Amino acid sequence: MKSRDQEYKEIFIAEALEYYDALNRHISDLEKDPENEQLLAEVFRLLHNLKANAKAIGYEAIADVSHKLETAFGLIRSKELSFSDEVVTVLFDGIDMLGEMITGIDGTKEVEPSQELLRNLDIVINSSADNNAELTKVQKYYTTKNLSLSDLIYIQIKKLDHLLNLVGELIIDRDRILSISKELDHDDLKNVSAHLYRITEELQYSVMDARLVNVGSLFNKFPRIVRDVAVAEKKEINLDIIGQDIQIDRNILQIITDSLLHLMRNAISHGIEKADVRKKAKKTPQGNITLSAQNDRDTVILKLIDDGKGIDEEEVRRAIVQRGFLTADAAQDLRNTEVLSYLFEPGFSLAKEVTEVSGRGVGLDVVKNAIDSIGGRIKVDSKKGEGTTFTLFLPTSIAVKGALLCQVEENFYAIPLMHTDSVVALPTSELHEVGDLLVADINGETITIVSLKEMFNTDLNDYSVKKSNLEHDVQNIIIVTYNNRKLGLIVDKLLRQQDIVIKALSKPVNTIEIYAGVTLLGSGKVCLVLDVAAITRYFIARR
Repeated sequence: MKSRDQEYKEIFIAEALEYYDALNRHISDLEKDPENEQLLAEVFRLLHNLKANAKAIGYEAIADVSHKLETAFGLIRSKELSFSDEVVTVLFDGIDMLGEMITGIDGTKEVEPSQELLRNLDIVINSSADNNAELTKVQKYYTTKNLSLSDLIYIQIKKLDHLLNLVGELIIDRDRILSISKELDHDDLKNVSAHLYRITEELQYSVMDARLVNVGSLFNKFPRIVRDVAVAEKKEINLDIIGQDIQIDRNILQIITDSLLHLMRNAISHGIEKADVRKKAKKTPQGNITLSAQNDRDTVILKLIDDGKGIDEEEVRRAIVQRGFLTADAAQDLRNTEVLSYLFEPGFSLAKEVTEVSGRGVGLDVVKNAIDSIGGRIKVDSKKGEGTTFTLFLPTSIAVKGALLCQVEENFYAIPLMHTDSVVALPTSELHEVGDLLVADINGETITIVSLKEMFNTDLNDYSVKKSNLEHDVQNIIIVTYNNRKLGLIVDKLLRQQDIVIKALSKPVNTIEIYAGVTLLGSGKVCLVLDVAAITRYFIARR
C-alpha cells in the first residue's frame, strides 16, 4: 500500500500538470486577446490553486513562483500592468519554469527556479512599462534541456467509470464460460477458462485500484471546518483523525462528503455542550471528536465519535408519538436501537432552535439516502450524557459487490453482504404469530420474520403468513439489517457468497421497490438483487 505522502504527491503532480497544460493554452490565447476578462480570471484561478496546493504539500519553490505569477496577472486584471511583449515573455518563462519544477518532483534532484527569472518577475510586479528595459533575457529551459514526460497521467473519473462497467460485463461472461467449461468437461476449455478467470480478476482489481484514494484526502479538510464551526458556536473542540491511509473508491468518497460534513456540524453544534455545561458534568471544557476509518474485508468503516451530551432516547420516543410516526404504546415497545433509527426519518427533528448549523436529527434522512445510494448503511449509537457515535459502512467499490445467493422455489436471489447480519437455522416451533406477521426471539432480540415465498407470490399489501403455511420443520433465515433495524428472511436454500455485478432493471419491473437490480449467474440464470432497505422499511412499518 502506498504511503500517505506518496499518495498526496501523486495527486498533486497529476493536478499540477493539468494546471500547467491549461496555463499554457490560456496565456497563448491571451497574447491574441489580452482584454479577455474571462481568460484572465481563469489564469488567476489556476495559479492561485497551484500556489495553495504546493504550499499545503511543502513545495515552497513552486508556491513562490506561482504566487509571483498570480500577483502579475492580478495587476494585469486591474489594468496596473500592460500585457506587453516583454511582460508576456517573462510570464511565459515563469510558466515554463513551473512545468519543469513540477515534472522534476519525481527526479533525483529538485529543480530550482533561476535567479534571473525571480528577478524579472519582481521587476514585472513592482515596475511600470517604462523600466521594462531592465528585464533580463532568460534562456528558456527547453532550448538547453531534453524534453521529458511525467510517469503520471491525469484520468477523468468518468473514463474509469466506463472501464469498470466494461470489466463488470466481462466478469458476467467469464462466469458463464467457466460454468460451460465444467459442464462440457473439456481439458483445453478448462485451462483457457482458468486463465481467463485469473486475467479478468487481475484486470478487475487493477481498475478498482486505479480508482482508490486515501480517505485522508477528505479527512484532512476537517480541521479547518471544525475550527470555523467551533468559533461560530463559541466552543472549544479537539479533533482526532485516525486512519487517513485507508483507501476507498473516489466516487464513494465524493458521494459521502456532504454527509460527513453534515454529521460533523451536528456533532459540534448540538452534540458537544458549552464549556460551562461540560464542567458541571465533570468533563473537560474542550469537547472531543474523533473521525476514524478502518478496513473490514471489503468494507470501509468510517466513525464520527463525540463525547457530548448524547441523545435522550425517551425524548426521541416522545417525538415519535408527537410527530405521528407511532402510537404511544408502539413507541414504548421499540428496542433502543430502533428508537434511534427514527432520527433518519424525513422531517424528524429534536432541534429546539434554529441556528446557522443544523440541529442533530435535521437532515439525517438526506445522509441516509446518500449512503443507501451507494449500497452502504449507517448506524447510530448513543448514551445520554456520554456521547454519540455515527458509523458508516461503505463498500470499497460501487460496480462489484459481495452478495449472499439464495433460492426461493425455482428462482435465485442475491442479498448484498453489506446488509447481511447473520444466517440462522430456526425450528418452526420457535416462530410466533403476531397479527399477520411472524416474529422470533433471536439472540435476545425480537425480530420480524418474513417468508420470501409468500412475499413473492402475493401483493405486498395482502401479505399474511401463518406457521401452518411453512413447509419445513426448520427454517433457513437470513438476518438482514438496515437503519438500526433487523429483519429475518426465510429462504428455501442458502447457496454461496459471490461477487456480483449489479445491473439496473428495465421497464416495467424497474418500478418494483423490493428489487435493487439484476445480475447473471455463471449458469446463465437471472438473479434478482433484493432491496433490503425497501423490504425492511415496509415490514417494520407494518409491525
